[in-house]
Amino acid sequence: MSNSPGFTTKGVRGAVHTPFRPFLAALPALPLLSVLSFLLLLPAAPTAGAAAADVEESPRIPFAQRYHAVQHGGIARAANSAITCRTPEVAKAATCASVQKGGRGVNSDYEMFYVDEDDDPNTYNSSRAHLALPANSRVTYARLYWGGNLRVGEQKPPKDNGRVLIAEPGGRYKEVLADTRTAHRDAAGADAFQASADITPLVRDSRSGLWTVAQINVAMGHSEVGAWGGWTLVVAYENSAEPLRQLALWDGFETLDATRTRQEVTLAGLRIPARAKGTAGFVAYDGDRGATGDALNVRTNEGKTHSVHDTTNPAADVMNSTIGNPGPAGQRQPAHLNTLGYDSDVVDISSALVSGTTSLSFRFETENPENSDNPGYFLGVLFVQADTRR
Repeated sequence: MSNSPGFTTKGVRGAVHTPFRPFLAALPALPLLSVLSFLLLLPAAPTAGAAAADVEESPRIPFAQRYHAVQHGGIARAANSAITCRTPEVAKAATCASVQKGGRGVNSDYEMFYVDEDDDPNTYNSSRAHLALPANSRVTYARLYWGGNLRVGEQKPPKDNGRVLIAEPGGRYKEVLADTRTAHRDAAGADAFQASADITPLVRDSRSGLWTVAQINVAMGHSEVGAWGGWTLVVAYENSAEPLRQLALWDGFETLDATRTRQEVTLAGLRIPARAKGTAGFVAYDGDRGATGDALNVRTNEGKTHSVHDTTNPAADVMNSTIGNPGPAGQRQPAHLNTLGYDSDVVDISSALVSGTTSLSFRFETENPENSDNPGYFLGVLFVQADTRR
């Protein structure tokens, strides 16, 4: 079945889409006046950007806690990019195929073009990722984040920032509209944005499987800044078979560059037991692979600092255009290993979870001296799960 974003019927947290042209073809042979009268009774599709006009936007949004719970369970994440390379634009650039397989390369070295995995001619970008929830879990919160660069070889209209399409496993596209302030920063050659929406009812009903997100408002082409964009679905769940954990989610939109090199977010009120385990996840935009100086450290209330890194995210290049997590890689379509400007990573922070710890401060940094090869990045999301006790 084609996932066509044609005719729209409004619903809670989205819209169900059914093809418009096949619907017309199915009408019986009636007089023209009767057909027109019938069509006038149908709900009208929303005009582009109609919902986005109601959402406030800001060039900077300070980080704030979006969700917090202490429960048996955890946080699951699905993510993918919306754009990739097509052809090299500079002599030093590696082939696009080698970059997609994980080779070194940055978005500004390539002509960039949309990822489009569905078979729907009405979508110009779409990608998929698998959401894995343990058996017998109950979803307590789910939020979809999406963002990108509006200005590359073309200029995308900001009015479309607050709308995307999503299809649950085996389902059809539904419209998702941003339900909170949208970040939009037009500066230094980039026109960057991030939007988000609560989609808890949809994820609670649909659960695990391959999710598809389409029509993210990102620009294609080539520029000195480069193209980037993608989406991340963050899902908190309850499961009696899992340890008692602190679950926390923050979002905002902070630019880390030569003028602002650090962002810190603190999770307090912890009661870390012995042999505790935990993870942290983050979403960032325009982090270039090989541009060293981007780091993540976790500091405990006792003042001990732990560098957060793994084989996917080196200590000095954490924002390196990857979608990674501890353990086996989750299914994605496409599964590019260098996402050219989109980071959605989950990393192990167990080394920082020392018994008796009561707070953790997550410090994102960039070393960005003038004339450096590291342009910095945009930080959008942080989520944490950590074992705790009552």
